[in-house]
Amino acid sequence: MMTEVEYLEYDRTHDGKHEYVNGEVVAMSGVSDAHDRIQVNTTVALANRFRGGPCRVRGADLRVRLDETGLYCYPDLTIVCGEPAFAATRPVTLLNPRAIIEVLSETTEEYDRGAKVAHYRHRASVDLILLIDSQRRLVERQQRNRDGTWTLSEHTSGVVAVFEHEVPLDELYDGVASL
Repeated sequence: MMTEVEYLEYDRTHDGKHEYVNGEVVAMSGVSDAHDRIQVNTTVALANRFRGGPCRVRGADLRVRLDETGLYCYPDLTIVCGEPAFAATRPVTLLNPRAIIEVLSETTEEYDRGAKVAHYRHRASVDLILLIDSQRRLVERQQRNRDGTWTLSEHTSGVVAVFEHEVPLDELYDGVASL
């Protein structure tokens, strides 16, 4: 077990990215070519759609803290609407994500779909969670409703809604072989 202070020092002084969950440090692994392509495609697609508006796409190197559960994590992409709020940590830690996007990998899929999504759903600022599968053509969209419940939709073709924008799955999976 490690304290939050010990984790922050560890993450700052060790190479790579490390998440912190329930007192444990979890090293982040490398990604596949498909994962990387999908992450880049999604970044470009969303950044172009959000240009000039209040929302911005943030990359995988930005650490996020979920105060409600104590999780520190590095989502594949984060969307912030309005002014970002940061904790005074090194490196900085985002406190107010509005959407979190994870590209699922074979090694992290179970954790990302289960425990990690449960953490994300507890964060009051998070209204949207996208899970983009890197092994098959599937985007799972979880949207918080006005009453606090969540609605799940699955997309294998067509478009997926990201706030007021529709993003074709063809853009997300562009150049990804054998899907």
